[in-house]
Amino acid sequence: MIYSMTGYGKSVATFQDKKICVEIRSLNGKSMDLSTRIAPQFKNREMEIRALVSNALERGKVDFSLWVEQGEKADMPSINIPVMQGYIEQMNEAAAATGTALPQNLFEVLLRMPDVIARKEVYEATDDEWSAVRACIGEAIEELLAFRRQEGEALASRFRGNIDNIAALLASVEPFEKERVEKIRARIVDSLEKFAGVDYDRNRLEQEMIFYIEKLDVNEEKQRLANHLGYFVETMEGPIGQGKKLGFIAQEMGREINTLGSKSNHAGMQNIVVKMKDELEQIKEQVLNVM
Repeated sequence: MIYSMTGYGKSVATFQDKKICVEIRSLNGKSMDLSTRIAPQFKNREMEIRALVSNALERGKVDFSLWVEQGEKADMPSINIPVMQGYIEQMNEAAAATGTALPQNLFEVLLRMPDVIARKEVYEATDDEWSAVRACIGEAIEELLAFRRQEGEALASRFRGNIDNIAALLASVEPFEKERVEKIRARIVDSLEKFAGVDYDRNRLEQEMIFYIEKLDVNEEKQRLANHLGYFVETMEGPIGQGKKLGFIAQEMGREINTLGSKSNHAGMQNIVVKMKDELEQIKEQVLNVM
């Protein structure tokens, strides 16, 4: 069974007056490439979060986001009233000393003064809140894995179609092989007969033709390609995490198809080889996305 490296998972949970949101996206990659955006109160848990995600997803370019939405009251900035009162007292003293009237928009001026609007301090998350976040991360991972499994099933179906097409094309090569041998033999004999009066050893000619035709024999390439096709399907149905191995098998398939094309020496066979290459190229493009 194969899994895709493309996936998406999201989970939302509530803890007291907070809403915890976790979102994970993954694309194909040669190894685990994890980037994180984590709410400040959970930054101290980053290594643990990275371990959870990396161990579950294994490979791919992964973007992880964790943020916390708090209740309306928690989100509201607070006015530091003692500081504001201190400013008012100083402004009254300054106005009396200089004979200057206080501004009509005094409250607006005060709100712009330093430290009147209290800065929100990052609170320290409790163990119970971390447990809720950890469960939320687990749910997002499970959703992403389900997405990967679904995408993997679609890839497997596509691969089987490509493999079946290559196998059918390979079988269609056989009728051309006998025709090719006869054409090669006829072409050589015809070329010799153009030299009128030239005598040649027919036995030696036959031996040389057999040697030449053996060099063009493609039975070994056909057998090896058929073996690779079977091995590709067998590997697909094996354990998860065979993407790199499938890529290596596809490379071997390409070598046999290329050798088949170089030995074909026949227009019909070469057309078949081109179609095989097209099917194989589709496999190579998609196999990069397999876990």
